[in-house]
This record gives sequence, structure tokens and C-alpha cells, in this order.
Amino acid sequence: MPNHSCYDNRELSWLKFNHRVLEEAQDERVPLCEQLSFLSIFQSNLDEFYMVRVGSLFDSPAEARENKTYMTSQEQLDAIFQESRKLLHEKDQTYKALCAKLREHSVEIVDFHSISESEASYLERYFKAEVEPLLSPQIVGKKQPFPFLHNKAIYAVVVLEKKGSEKLGIVPCTSTVIPELIPLPGDGRRFILSEELILHFMPDIFSRHTIKSKTLIRIIRSADIDTDENKIGEEEDFRKVMEKLIRKRSRLQPVKMEFSRLMDPAVISRLCEYLKLDESQVFHSEAPLKLSFLSKVRDMLRHDKSLFFQRRVPQKPADIEPGISMMEQIEQKDRLLSFPYESMKPFLKLLREASTSPDVVSIKMTLYRVATNSKVVEALIEAAENGKDVVVLVELRARFDEENNIEWSRRLEDAGCRIIYGLDQMKVHSKLCLITRKADNEISYITQIGTGNYNEKTSEIYTDMSLMTADQEIGQEASQVFNALCMGQTVNETKHLLVAPNCLQNKLLEMMDEEIAKAKAGKPAYIGVKVNSLTDKKLIKKLVEASTAGVQIEMIIRGISCLIAGVPGETENITIRSIVGRFLEHHRIYIFGREHEARVFISSADFMTRNTIRRVEIGIPVRNAEIRQRILAMFHLMMQDNVKARIQQPDGTYQRAAVSGREINAQEYLYEEAYQNAPKDA
Repeated sequence: MPNHSCYDNRELSWLKFNHRVLEEAQDERVPLCEQLSFLSIFQSNLDEFYMVRVGSLFDSPAEARENKTYMTSQEQLDAIFQESRKLLHEKDQTYKALCAKLREHSVEIVDFHSISESEASYLERYFKAEVEPLLSPQIVGKKQPFPFLHNKAIYAVVVLEKKGSEKLGIVPCTSTVIPELIPLPGDGRRFILSEELILHFMPDIFSRHTIKSKTLIRIIRSADIDTDENKIGEEEDFRKVMEKLIRKRSRLQPVKMEFSRLMDPAVISRLCEYLKLDESQVFHSEAPLKLSFLSKVRDMLRHDKSLFFQRRVPQKPADIEPGISMMEQIEQKDRLLSFPYESMKPFLKLLREASTSPDVVSIKMTLYRVATNSKVVEALIEAAENGKDVVVLVELRARFDEENNIEWSRRLEDAGCRIIYGLDQMKVHSKLCLITRKADNEISYITQIGTGNYNEKTSEIYTDMSLMTADQEIGQEASQVFNALCMGQTVNETKHLLVAPNCLQNKLLEMMDEEIAKAKAGKPAYIGVKVNSLTDKKLIKKLVEASTAGVQIEMIIRGISCLIAGVPGETENITIRSIVGRFLEHHRIYIFGREHEARVFISSADFMTRNTIRRVEIGIPVRNAEIRQRILAMFHLMMQDNVKARIQQPDGTYQRAAVSGREINAQEYLYEEAYQNAPKDA
């Protein structure tokens, strides 16, 4: 097997990213309640990773090899389980340390070993009156089969003995009517978790048996639903098919089990047999199995502002005049919104203007993920009700947002919008809005292309960009993209836009080749990339080629990177850094060439094969010199971050950037800049 020293495995690289999230929960510079948030995010990230990635590995043939490190599916699973044990042990230690800090603020999560007799008596009365009547215990036997265990729910499990025979008793602990945190008498700052209360009183629930051992368990089920459109008939309604698949997902095979108390290995084996799990998929946890209760702890401490990040509110963009029509302003010059530092409101204002303007004949838009109470969708509904031709591509396969999107597609359809559900075998992930106007028998376009979803909620916590332009060449190509989508097709050629699956990866490779040619000719050559993930092998190979040719390459990759930088003779001209901080780094920026010669694009596409050739994605060239310079300045600022940045080492590990001179936290710097530049009447 050849040496692949500059490649990293996708799944193991993702686990390194989640470790960086866990580091934020450990960082003393992060306020306590924000540390609690990062710990919760770490767990929810890991849950989703098991549901999606581990689930798909189990569905792959055990000997199938991935194309970079050539690990088989089974080898990847073995490595994932090994790394997970290390991470979960570190999570337990982090939780313990944070609990000690909470006690300093008079908030305590207790167990029955750390309470007084009077508190124990109170909890017994509370359990009998408020909890036990709501429980549904079960003993597993011939006529009581092992119950279905819901994904991410907690169950109390006991080994029962009666007349020399042993059986399992199971009680569901996750409930909408039993509070997660049960307060003890006093000042209301000491709590016990409901599952711990239930587990303690299992002898009362199963009073006719002797309890030999007890534990809490939680399982994670695969979410790898099959959306193979080849199996869907031509006459079937795709929305109804997706609804069936979502219901099916809740019953997919377990891929992981966590338990809270050490039990006899024979009992673990028995649970594994019922759940069809291998014991390598079983993990012991000293911390609570579910950390969602930490949000309630945060709420209790809301009065102490020192325990939270400084409050920040998206600002009015300096480049937008509040009292002037958005369409007029965009006609004057291109406008850029930078989230979360600047508000999304100007774009919402543009949509509302378009919905009522007599010149606007149509609004076409792609929706991937939207907010629960979406003002974007409301504006589209208003436009349809005003007689505009509104065409909306709603991607029903946006993982874990399917139900929300199904509901919005119904509402849009009821309002008179034309709905498209996406393309066969291909998700539409682009962030594209096209407003078409007709005045004096002339057609004109306003086009918006973004790096993130049309979601007001995430626009306040994700870093993204939204470019609005009246460039007619861009508008005409955007129109061709929508025409193709409406016919269930993709565009094969573009002159200006980058459009996956046919006109993005190849154009990126061409621009990389141009930088390689410059380097070989002895000219300054540069590639700058900011994406969430890098897995596309064609792009990786070209980046390695560019590095060996002498092109300087700077990359900001928040999550997965299957490329390892700094490997002598291969990637020594590549720097990779990851920024994990208060806001989720989400925008995608591509830069080819130095400063005034630089070609700059913003895009919805990561450097992943699924984005570059298996989805519909859009990238737009930044033609306005002022905006281009602004984006370059932001990119270079992020490359100087020495507070939240980690730099990838030649062995694939990540180390915090060294502080030389002043500390630079790019996210805080950009927010401060937004406050300073905001119109003074804001």
C-alpha cells in the first residue's frame, strides 16, 4: 500500500474537529455558561455523527475502502470507537470540572450520596406523588418482549432476581411531563436529574423482586435513510415518500449504547443481543447520558452577565441606506451583507419590496433550511398573493429539517407558489434568489447569492455572506440555472457563475492550474480557501500539485480536512487553520491570485465531493472592487487569529495558534468593527 502521508481519514478528522469544540468547554477564557453550551454542542455533534456517519459505515460492505487513507469500513469503525472512548472520558472530566465551578455559583446537581436525610425523605414523597404514577415499567419475559427503545431517550435498566431466575426490568425515563431537573427544598439551586431519581427508586417500582444491579442506558440509532429515487415510481408524490422515510428513520438500527453504572458484563452482553449491538459499540459514561438540562442551568444564571459572552446584536450595515429602496441601492452598486455581524433585515426588505413592486414579475428562490417562523417564507407567500410568479425549490432531503421543509412546502403551495422538490439523485444546496423585473418592455434582474441558508435564526450565530447584485450577466446565468431546475436538469455551461455539479469543480481546477503556471514561471502565485470541510480528492491532489510547484496556499477549514498541511515535499507550502469560537464559521470563500489581481468568489459549496459534483451549488465572482477588498481583508484577519484558531501540524494534529504581540480574535474584531461602522442613527 503506498504511503499517503498527506491524507487524513474523513471520520477521524471530524472527531478531531469535535475535540476542538470540547476544548472550548475547557477553556478558562470562555465564560462558564458558554462552556456549558460547548459541552452540550460536543454531545449533540457526536450524536449526529453516529446517527449519520457511523450509520452509513455500517451500511457499507465491511471491506469497502475509502479513497484517501484506504481504510476499510470496519477499520474506520474500529478507529472511531477507539477515539470515541478517549473523547468521552475527556467529556466526563470536563463535566466534573464544570460542576465544581457551578457549585461556586450555588448551583449543584446532586445524587443520593450527597443529600441529607430530610432531602431524601422529600424526594421519596415527590417520587411517589409526582413521578411514579407517570412511569411505564416493564419486565422482559416470554409475553413481554424487549421493548422498542427510542433514539436518544434514557432508560433505567435493572437485573431482577426472583426464585433463582433473573430477568431485566426497564423503565423509560425521558418524558415530556416529568421535568429533567427536580429541585430540592431550599433556595431552588440544588437539583437531581429525573433519571437518577427514577433509578434510585427502582426497588420500589419492582418491589416483588430483588434488584441485583441497575444502570441507565441511552442508545443512538442510525439516521441513514435511503432516499434512492430509482425506487420511487413516476406517479408517486415525493413529499409523501419523504414523510414515510422520516417515520422509518426513527426505527433504524442502533449504532451506539451508553450506560451510566458499571454492570455485570453478562448483562451488557444480553442488552447487546437484544439491540443487535457489538460490545465495541457500548460506552460507559460518568457524566449524565443527556446534557440538554444544561440549557436550564444556563437560564438560572442568566442574571449574572459575567457568565456569558458579551451581548452582541447584528448591526445595520454601513453600506445600506435605511430610507432608500433596496432595489435602487443594488442598482447603484453591489451590496454585501456579512453575518452575524450585520443584520439580515436588508435582504428581507428586498424580498418585501419585490413582493409589492409593480415592476417585479417573478421571484425564484432555493430553500434548504429556513427558520421555524420564517420571514423569508412569509415574504414569498405575500408575493404570490400579490399575483407575482413565485417559484420555490424546497429541498425536502435537508437532513433533520425534512419535516419543517415539508410543512413550509405545503404553506407555500397553498398560497399559490410553484413548488419544486429538487432533482433526482441530487440535493439542491445552493443559496440563490432571482428577482425578475419588466419595465418599458425591458427585462432586468436582481440576483442574491449567499454562503448560508435563508434562516434568520442561524444568520445571528453563523458567519455567512450574502451578495446582492444588479449585474445582468449574473442575472441571466441565474435565470438559466432556475430554468434548468424547473425542468429537472442542471446547467452544463456557465461563463461567470460557478455552478455544481458540472461547472464548479472543473473551474476550480482550472484556476488552480493558472496559479501553478504562475509559480512555475517564477511569478507570485496564491490560493486562499475558506470552507467548512475538505474531502474532494481531485481538489486535494491539485492543491498538493500546487504546493509542490511553489504556490502559497492558505486554508481556513473549520471541520474535516482530509489534507494534511506542512508535510515535507508534498504540502509544505500549505497552511491549514481551524477557527472554533463563539460563532459557527460557515462562509465559503475562494481566492486565486494576489491582492489587486485576486479573483474572489463566495459560494455555498464546501470542497467535498458531495458538494462539488453531487449537488447543485452556486458560487459568484465578486466583481465590485470595494467588496472584494473587504472580503480579502476579512480572510487575512482570520489568518491572523491567535485566540480561536488552531493550526494543523504535519502529523495531522491541531495546536492553538501562538500569541505573538496582541491577541486577535477575528470574530470579536469583526463584531466590534460592525458596531463602529453602523449608521449613527441605528
